[in-house]
Amino acid sequence: MNRNILSNSLVGFIILSLWGCTSGSQQQVKDNEDDYHVAAFYWPSMQDDQRSREVFWGEGIGEWEMIRKGEPLFKGHYQPRVPLWGYELDNNPMVMEKKIAAAADHGVDIFIFDWFWFDGEPFLESTLNDGFLKAGNRDRMEFFLFWGNHAATNNWNRHRYQNDTLIWEGEVDWENYRLIVDRVINRYFKQPNYFKIDGKPVFSLFDFSNLVKSFEGLEGTKEALDYFRAEVEQAGFPGLHLLVEITRYTKYMRDRTRRMEGNDLMDHIGIHSTAESEANEIMEYLGINSATVYTWALSNLDENYVRWAEGGVAYRDRWDSILDIPFMPNVSMGWDNSLRHPDFGREQVVHIGNSPESFGMYLQEAREFLDARPEQPPLIILNAWNEWIEGSYLEPDMKWGYGYLEAVKKIMSGKYDNY
Repeated sequence: MNRNILSNSLVGFIILSLWGCTSGSQQQVKDNEDDYHVAAFYWPSMQDDQRSREVFWGEGIGEWEMIRKGEPLFKGHYQPRVPLWGYELDNNPMVMEKKIAAAADHGVDIFIFDWFWFDGEPFLESTLNDGFLKAGNRDRMEFFLFWGNHAATNNWNRHRYQNDTLIWEGEVDWENYRLIVDRVINRYFKQPNYFKIDGKPVFSLFDFSNLVKSFEGLEGTKEALDYFRAEVEQAGFPGLHLLVEITRYTKYMRDRTRRMEGNDLMDHIGIHSTAESEANEIMEYLGINSATVYTWALSNLDENYVRWAEGGVAYRDRWDSILDIPFMPNVSMGWDNSLRHPDFGREQVVHIGNSPESFGMYLQEAREFLDARPEQPPLIILNAWNEWIEGSYLEPDMKWGYGYLEAVKKIMSGKYDNY
C-alpha cells in the first residue's frame, strides 16, 4: 500500500477513536466556553506601511506577497494557500471588524498580537493601532502583546534578499527598553479591552535568551523586569503578569551550558537537566508568572500531525510537572515554513493528518488539561489566527473553509459529536 495512504488511514483511525473516547466521557469540570479564554496569536504582517515596504514587502500587500508565491515542493504539498476572504490588509479597520466578528462568533475571545521593536522604533504596529483598535466592534475581543524580541532576517522575504542577511538584532539597550515600557503601558495596557489576570496586564516574552543578552545576565534582567513592574504599578495596576515562551528559556540554558562546559550536552528534545533543575529558581528570581510555547516543539517536528501533536503534549506535560508556575496549554494547526525555507523537504512540513477534526481532538485535550487544574487561569493558546507563512491559521481558506473555526466553536461549547 502507498505509504501516504497508509499513514492517512492510520491517522484517521486514531483521530476518530480518540475523539470518540474523549467525547463519550463528557467529564468536564467547566460547563461552557464562558469558563475559558481562548487566545490566538496574531501575526501582523498582512499590512502595508512605508517601513515594511522599504525593508521587506514592496508590492503594497504586506506578507501576502510571499503567500501568493507559494509553490508545492512535493506531491500533495498544500501550496499556495489561498485565503477565502482574499488578500485583505489587516490595518484596515473594516477588514479587522470582519475578523473580530468571526473570532468572537466561534469562541476565540483574545488576540495575542506579535509586537516588535527594531532599530529604535516599533515595527508592524499598524495592524494593531489602525486595524484592531479602530475597529467598531473591538469591544468583542480582548488582546495582549507578545514581544517578538528575536532578530529579523532575510527569510522574511527570501525573494528580495538572496543571501543570508541580518536585518535587525532583537536585543535592546536600556534607552530603548525604557521607550518600550512607556509605550506598552500608556498605549496598550490602558486600553479597556487589554487582557489582564487578577487585574494585572499580561505581557508575553518570546526570546528569553535575547532578553538576558540585552541586560548582560540574569541580574541585569531582574533589574529590567523590576523596573517594568514598578512602572506598571505606578500607572495604577496591581502588578504585571509575565508569560514566558519556554523553548527560548531552554535555548538560553543550552547556550549557557555550552559556554560553561564547552560542548553540547543537550538531549534530543532540547531539554537539559540543568534547565529543568534551575527553572523554578530562575523563574522566581525574575518574577515570571506563567509559561507556554508559541507552537508545538519544532525539535519534535514530524510530517504526521498526530505524532507531532503527541510530542507537543508530552513536552507540555513534562514542563508542567517541573514548573511551579502555570503552564498555559497550546494547540497548533500545523507547520509549513517552506516559503521561508525552500530547501525544506516533506519531513520538515506537517502534511499528513492535519485537519479541523484532528486539531479539534487536541483542543479538547487542552480543555481537559485545564479542567484538571482549576487553580490556574483558564487560558488556552492557539497557534495561530493567521500564521499563513508558517502554515498554522484559523482564518478560513479555500481548502477547509471555516472548518478550523467551527472546530473551536464545537469544542469550546461542549457540542462536539459522539462517534
